[in-house]
Amino acid sequence: MAWNVEANVIERPVSEPARSVSHWLTMANPAVFSVYCIVAAFGTYFCMYAFRKPFTAATYEGMVAFGIGFKTILITSQVAGYTLSKFIGIKLVSELPARHRAAAILLLIAIAELALMLFAITPPPWSFVWLFFNGLPLGMVFGLVLGFLEGRAVSEALAAGLCASFIVSSGFVKSVGRSMIENYDVDVFWMPFLTGLLFAPPLLLFVGMLAQIPPPSPSDESLRSKRVPMNAQQRSGFWRRHAWGLTGLIAVYVMLTLARSLRDDFAVEIWSELGVNDEPMVFAQSEFWVMLAIVAIAGLSSFIRSNRTAFLSSLGLLAVGFLIVIGSVLGQAYGYLSPMAFMVFLGLGLYLPYVAFHTTVFERMMAAFQETGTIGYLMYLADAMGYLVYVGVMVFRQSITGGDGFLPLLLWGALVVAAVSTVVTGVLCYHFSSTVPAARVS
Repeated sequence: MAWNVEANVIERPVSEPARSVSHWLTMANPAVFSVYCIVAAFGTYFCMYAFRKPFTAATYEGMVAFGIGFKTILITSQVAGYTLSKFIGIKLVSELPARHRAAAILLLIAIAELALMLFAITPPPWSFVWLFFNGLPLGMVFGLVLGFLEGRAVSEALAAGLCASFIVSSGFVKSVGRSMIENYDVDVFWMPFLTGLLFAPPLLLFVGMLAQIPPPSPSDESLRSKRVPMNAQQRSGFWRRHAWGLTGLIAVYVMLTLARSLRDDFAVEIWSELGVNDEPMVFAQSEFWVMLAIVAIAGLSSFIRSNRTAFLSSLGLLAVGFLIVIGSVLGQAYGYLSPMAFMVFLGLGLYLPYVAFHTTVFERMMAAFQETGTIGYLMYLADAMGYLVYVGVMVFRQSITGGDGFLPLLLWGALVVAAVSTVVTGVLCYHFSSTVPAARVS
């Protein structure tokens, strides 16, 4: 069997169908190639959310375990598994060879679906344990999908398409789950498993598409930097070279993760406290508008040829997002915004910097400093810290808020996060403007 040299597939023979698709992609028009990659990545991660988020569509009203609301226990359990997954991913995702990514994605999601079945058949409250094992594999999926897209001349546009999935998919699968409960009387414990089952066939299709994407071309590598697996010594060296800047960036990302996760995981309760009830599609509607704005803005950074300029501009984009958050919180507090407008603007302000980290900040940082490696290492380092803090907030939420509900916690949390992050971002802009090498055109 011949080697697929033209498609730049490294050290493995491929089947004729795979060779033809991969080779066709290497020859395809850049716009066609980009659309293919975005559809494959968006579809894969969109479907993954059907195995992760549907349980949050239920309120588990009146259910208490160990003196804590049952839904809080469920979310804390899943996020704890998701957090551990991020720490595992620092090593696994950054070291896994590209040829194993697609199979790993399917295996991880299959384990998560099995955990949802066990969640359904295990009597509460002990069913919460299975959500830990649901989150444990799913935390590594994003990095594996991103690995197919990074290190290319159009990586920001491709990653923006991927990030669109986690903006809109969370609201969509919650709407699906809520509809199952309200319109079809599906049991709240079986609903997550059945929702995942619905999305299994398209998941197989999209992962199959991902598997055909060829690695970055020599031209891509010359414009950005070569992307290769990173061992422990390489990761340690990267951290030592950029410790001060990375510490600030990760601190901002941690605060963003906290506010974004509160808005997402307790969306049902927050909408209810805003006076909106019994409208299953409201979750998908609000996130749709957020997605459109974020993808349009994030994708534009791929047109900035200078890696230095793009990186520093992405830091400015973080600050813009934080200012939108402050404005939306004040607008809601003084009654200037409707519930829908508030949730859309708050989502826009939180997701703008959050997506910038995934599409541009780390991607252009590596390119500007001409570092070889993978942004999976940076993303998982930041994610691990972010979700670890979020678990702590969930555990101590009652003592923090005094049981006042989730809307006050979101408002105060978002305001503090935005104010502190704006200051830290200003310091980071000053730091990196003096340390990033002279502009390198991409």
